[in-house]
Amino acid sequence: MGRKNTDKVVFHQIQVLDAGAKGVSVAKAPDGKVIFIPNVVPGDVVDIQTFKKRKAYYEGKAVKFHEFSEHRIDPICEHFGVCGGCKWQNMKYSQQLYYKQNEVKNHLQRIGKIELPEFEAILGSEKQFFYRNKMEFSFSNSRWLTEKEIESTEDLGNRNALGFHIPKMWDKILDITKCHLQEDPSNAIRNEIRAFANENNLAFFNPREHSGLLRTFMIRTASTGEIMVLIQFFENDKANRELILDHLYAKFPQITSLQYVINSKPNDAIYDQNIKLYKGRDYILEEMEGLKFSINAKSFYQTNSDQAYELYKITRDFAGLSGNETVYDLYTGTGTIAQFVSKKAKKVIGVESVPEAILDAKANAERNNITNCEFFVGDMKVVFNEAFIAQHGKPDVIITDPPRDGMHKDVIEQILKIAPEKVVYVSCNSATQARDLALMDEKYKVTRVRPVDMFPQTHHVENVVLLELR
Repeated sequence: MGRKNTDKVVFHQIQVLDAGAKGVSVAKAPDGKVIFIPNVVPGDVVDIQTFKKRKAYYEGKAVKFHEFSEHRIDPICEHFGVCGGCKWQNMKYSQQLYYKQNEVKNHLQRIGKIELPEFEAILGSEKQFFYRNKMEFSFSNSRWLTEKEIESTEDLGNRNALGFHIPKMWDKILDITKCHLQEDPSNAIRNEIRAFANENNLAFFNPREHSGLLRTFMIRTASTGEIMVLIQFFENDKANRELILDHLYAKFPQITSLQYVINSKPNDAIYDQNIKLYKGRDYILEEMEGLKFSINAKSFYQTNSDQAYELYKITRDFAGLSGNETVYDLYTGTGTIAQFVSKKAKKVIGVESVPEAILDAKANAERNNITNCEFFVGDMKVVFNEAFIAQHGKPDVIITDPPRDGMHKDVIEQILKIAPEKVVYVSCNSATQARDLALMDEKYKVTRVRPVDMFPQTHHVENVVLLELR
């Protein structure tokens, strides 16, 4: 006799209370446990079918709506609810900003447990769609099927797809007709690649069997109008590779950089791969306040160019530079923040662990005729030591923009030992930022906080904090 499934319960007429982590919303079950539900908006009243039960919470989905929230709007994307991105597209943008600011407050107060100033209003994005400058898509010969298609007895024909992975399903790809995240010609180029590949019987990747020609497709755009396209091939088929690349370049002559990579590894990461230039040059140029930054296929650059400019302006404002300061830019990446603040500093020292990023930073500084920036490569917790500081001078201001995991405790200890007058902490994860602020609280007081929305229609939010020596 099969074990009874006790995870599945239906709760009736439950009001959605809040927007939670990872884009899901939050309600309370009659037994007091939290319920996490996707594709609903705070204020909705729904029946919830649970599919997972844990000690402190349920996970479920809305199966019937009794009342719609006043903050609900119709999503504009035909793929909403199936695609894993843009989970808040059914919520008014003003409410998205409200919940993002709330998340930052909750993290800093609950995790940081430190004295905080009045928060400055979150900076919303002028563009709420078509704001991304980088998109990555995957090919598959076994596209994700709708329930209607699964139940159909008809021949489904071609199962090829070029789009996004279904959440939590590494081998399932949703075929994307129109994505609202990147400006044209992004959609036109992607749709042309798929159509041409189908017409010419080019094999789409099979992730289970590890076979097929076409694996992934990346497109990068810049505010300058320049475009980069990179196709990742699994098989080394020169004739068919050149067939599709030549067609693409003829169809879209505005492509600045057309590149490819042949990757037969189990994973599709390109950072350890040899990328080949096919047409044009191997980088595109982004511009900000007259500064030009080259972006290659492996470069890290903020994926919302317009909001990156706003984020950097806030960072520079928080630093309050007069022109006499030595500034350290930790986790500098390709040195964009360092160069952006350099004209208001005496000297800027950038440190980053990725060698290619530092090469880009140096090349960009030379392109921009910036002579007061120096860049160094190495593991932050190793490089950022007493000898390094003795060589390059004690910083008056430290700007730090670490990855999602936050700063290593050794880096925090070194900052506390050096004790610069100001630390400007830029974070894409306010939870780890709050943890780090708590470790610095004895010596530093948080005097300014401003969240910045880099990713409308999602739950992600950046946050900028100014710490001043007590």
